[in-house]
Amino acid sequence: MTSPRAPRGKEALDYHASGRPGKIQVVPTKPLTSQRDLSLAYSPGVAEPCMEIYKDPGAVFRYTARGNLVAVITDGTAVLGLGDIGPLASKPVMEGKGVLFKKFADIDVFDLELSSRDPDHFIECVAAMEPTFGGINLEDIKAPECFYIEEQLKKRMKIPVFHDDQHGTAIISGAALINAAALQGKSLATLKMVVSGAGASAISCTRFYISLGVDPANILMCDSKGVLHSGREIAADDPKRAFVRETPARTLADALVGADLFLGLSRAGLVTVEMVMAMAPRPIIFACANPDPEIDYPLAKAARPDAIVATGRSDYNNQVNNVLGFPFIFRGALDVRATQINEAMKIAAAHSLADLARKDVPQVVSAAYGEDFHYGPDYIIPKPFDPRVLTWVAPAVAEAAMKSGVAQIELDIEAYRERLRGLLGGASAVMRRFIRRAARSPRRIVFPEGEDPRILRACAIVVDEGIARPVLIGRAERIRELLREHDVDVSLDKLEIVEPETDPSLDAYAQRLHAMRGRKGMTLGLARSTLLDPNHFGMLMVAERRADGIVSGLNCSYSDVVRPALQIIGMRPGARRIAGMYLMLHRSGVLFFGDTTVNLDLDADGLAEIAAMIADAAGTFGVTPRVAMLSYSNFGSVRDPRAAMVAEAVRLLGERRPDLEVEGEMQANLAVDYELQKRIFPATRLSGPANVLIFPSLEAGNVAYKLMRELGRVPAVGPVLLGMGRPVTALERDCTIDNIVHMTALTVVHAQVEDGESGAE
Repeated sequence: MTSPRAPRGKEALDYHASGRPGKIQVVPTKPLTSQRDLSLAYSPGVAEPCMEIYKDPGAVFRYTARGNLVAVITDGTAVLGLGDIGPLASKPVMEGKGVLFKKFADIDVFDLELSSRDPDHFIECVAAMEPTFGGINLEDIKAPECFYIEEQLKKRMKIPVFHDDQHGTAIISGAALINAAALQGKSLATLKMVVSGAGASAISCTRFYISLGVDPANILMCDSKGVLHSGREIAADDPKRAFVRETPARTLADALVGADLFLGLSRAGLVTVEMVMAMAPRPIIFACANPDPEIDYPLAKAARPDAIVATGRSDYNNQVNNVLGFPFIFRGALDVRATQINEAMKIAAAHSLADLARKDVPQVVSAAYGEDFHYGPDYIIPKPFDPRVLTWVAPAVAEAAMKSGVAQIELDIEAYRERLRGLLGGASAVMRRFIRRAARSPRRIVFPEGEDPRILRACAIVVDEGIARPVLIGRAERIRELLREHDVDVSLDKLEIVEPETDPSLDAYAQRLHAMRGRKGMTLGLARSTLLDPNHFGMLMVAERRADGIVSGLNCSYSDVVRPALQIIGMRPGARRIAGMYLMLHRSGVLFFGDTTVNLDLDADGLAEIAAMIADAAGTFGVTPRVAMLSYSNFGSVRDPRAAMVAEAVRLLGERRPDLEVEGEMQANLAVDYELQKRIFPATRLSGPANVLIFPSLEAGNVAYKLMRELGRVPAVGPVLLGMGRPVTALERDCTIDNIVHMTALTVVHAQVEDGESGAE
């Protein structure tokens, strides 16, 4: 597996600056549309909750957001791999941390960058903000000040205080250690451990490993000057002092002789093959320097095939990634209103991650990463996008808080776990899963608009992610100019450029098109000139299997893509029509809308056929379709030919496809509000809220998805063109670069399915 390309400066800057600057915003959770709303939100209505909180401080968790609000706080003295860049420059990192809290655990965050170099002043500032927050996540504060700051804040504050640089890596690598030691047949109590690095992460990891059962006497720690041995002068108040040992070892190489465990939190390249060869049989190597490990994963595995190796990199097995920890640890702590995150909670988090890695990995995770995972040397900790982590770690932390006496409320853990399952919809990971699935077996995808900068930027991502092998139609010299002009970082040898005018297949393609359309008035000369149009040429490339799919439409009308597709590629065998489908990535899950782009006039038969097509397409996304046939009528409440048509379509589809859950005619709110649906119509044939919404007309579907996208800020992916003989994707003119990437991934997966490759999630 190759490492993803690091984003170039302009690409990263554009990401942060485009649209609304930064990565976060504050969104009201209550209506503010009338004078009454304003009087409730602020004066005079706001006085009521204020007085309730004054009488009972615990009421703050009922009437405000405090119980789900965490502060990410830094002084900017030890930022990522950037060092002491100060609080202002650290803000993008803190916003990023807040985004991860929200994405993985639905926790709201205010990032706070404090201009304070004095640890005591920093402590005073943070402690004074206790009434605002339910928890404090300290971030990127240099050692040794970070130890003192966290210790003092934990003493003063009655809410969780957690320095992730110290404890996050400790907990995740601790989970990996539990499983690695078991697989290697070694006891934690007898492990000979060597640590490279003596900063906040290294010291905290080592302390945590001791809590898990490693014997302190068996630990040697090295800093930039070598082994911490008794002959060195180290101040009594220096945290490194606790790891000074009586030993003849002076260098990292000395220390590693006969060692069972190496923990690296230092810098790249410090460990050589010779050092690894000198370790004990069946060693455990955690080389976690960021961004490059102390020894590369392939090098370590080649030198010691009997080793279990972990790094911080996503492109190798066993990634130690802090995102497996902090969102879920805070989730559990907040939900029991813990006064601190103690050692018992951290140990519980590590053991829950270790236990989860031993379970069978669901297909949705394997499909997302494009490979099968099984507990063993190459899989000792869960993957960051495993949706089960939330429901394992947060309950384990909450239960440990209750048992250790730091929880202020008691939870039924099983009921809590069930509630967490509904906390985050699966929509956020859908496209990532498809990108990974596409990358398992990339296909040649042709882009007729190869001279559009948006296509070029999207293709750079497509190449970087390994999604597809792009074929660009356009003038080679112009494409090179655009790549330079727009600073698009993609190697030309990763792109195929086709110029129709000089392509050696032009005459043969003209003969083929003439044979197809000769009886429609197309002469051979006209066929040749028609193929100078990139869309027509691209369609013939797909028809001739020179490409596996086509993505086009940024600079032409929808019909200008669909028409040549139907003329040249045609519909798949057995299909009587094509249809347009949108994926609406709603927080509660994926909704499939159809038909949104193709069929203007429909009868009951056509509506039933489209519903079956979209339901089947939903199945390729790992979704069990529940189909709602929408109308302005509910189950015959309105006697009208249009409503009757929808009801007849329900009857026809039920006869043709008894395997599908189908209901209607019904209004849209009933379709997605299952409790309301059951109240109004207890005999409903759906087992849950509908996820496939079939609109009675193109106008209704088109209006609905655009309103939902623009006003509801629900990401829309599409249109997906169903019923074609080969994959054809018609982009919208206002399509974003991300959407082009997503649509390319869907096109590749469509081609995989057409070619009979398994991989349904």
